[in-house]
Amino acid sequence: MPNLEKHIENMKSFNLTPVVSINAFSSDTKAEIDFLLSHCEKLGVAVALSHGWAKGGKGCTDLAEKVVAAAENCQIKFKPVYDLEDSIITKMEKVARGIYGATNVELAPKAKGQLRRIEALGYGNMPICMAKTQKSLSDNEKLIGRPTNFDINIREFEIAAGAGFIVPIAGNMLRMPGLPGVPSSEHIKIDANGNIEGLF
Repeated sequence: MPNLEKHIENMKSFNLTPVVSINAFSSDTKAEIDFLLSHCEKLGVAVALSHGWAKGGKGCTDLAEKVVAAAENCQIKFKPVYDLEDSIITKMEKVARGIYGATNVELAPKAKGQLRRIEALGYGNMPICMAKTQKSLSDNEKLIGRPTNFDINIREFEIAAGAGFIVPIAGNMLRMPGLPGVPSSEHIKIDANGNIEGLF
């Protein structure tokens, strides 16, 4: 719940009205769902059960309606975390402290050298896209919930010059998320009758 609360705070910090989606699965208990619904109600946040896993798009209509209602009732202008004129360090600090809840941003020696080069090349006013584990608000996937008293450690930078942003890379992470150790393609077969198996 503290993790959910932090994400809600983050959305509100952008002047956005959040809608919480509970991705419902057949293994969920009524007590678990009721607890989440009750907690969101106490926080004053719109919440919807999303049955997309079992019912596809038809299972997401309640969620879609609540998102449309939130968008239509939003009268406040979006507020970014940082200004483009901020230095890259300031941008990272604003994201790390404001969004993640970190204390400081620490740069590895390699990152310090790359940052000097980025600024010398005139890319200092580009927006940033922080890359870190999705499993934690920190750069350590084992710090779950809403961790406190941690630093964000930038090990290196990449320049996405074509897209127009700088990528500070935090901690040890896999840059291509969502890929299993054994690709799904290894389970696809064609039987003797020419039918394809293993696509689902």
